[in-house]
Amino acid sequence: MTQDTVVSLVVSMMSVTVKVAAPMLIAGLVVGLVISVFQAVTQIQEQTLSFIPKVVALIAIVAIAGPWMLDTLVTWTQQLWAAIPNYVGS
Repeated sequence: MTQDTVVSLVVSMMSVTVKVAAPMLIAGLVVGLVISVFQAVTQIQEQTLSFIPKVVALIAIVAIAGPWMLDTLVTWTQQLWAAIPNYVGS
C-alpha cells in the first residue's frame, strides 16, 4: 500500500463523512439562526429555547435523509472491503 493509496482512502473517507453529516449540520445551523433572530427580535433570552427546535429538526432530518445516509455509508464500506485485495501487495 503506497502513500498515495492511503491519501486517496483518507480523502474518500472525509468526502463521505462531509456528505453524510452536511444535512444535519445545515439543519442545525438554519434552525439555530432562525431561533437566534427570533430571540433578538422578541428579546427572549431563554437558553433552552434553541435546544428543542434543533433536536426536532435533527430528528426530522434523520427520519427523512436517514436511508440515504445509511446507503451512502454502506456503499462506501462495501467498496472499501471489496478493494482490500487490491491494496494488499500480491
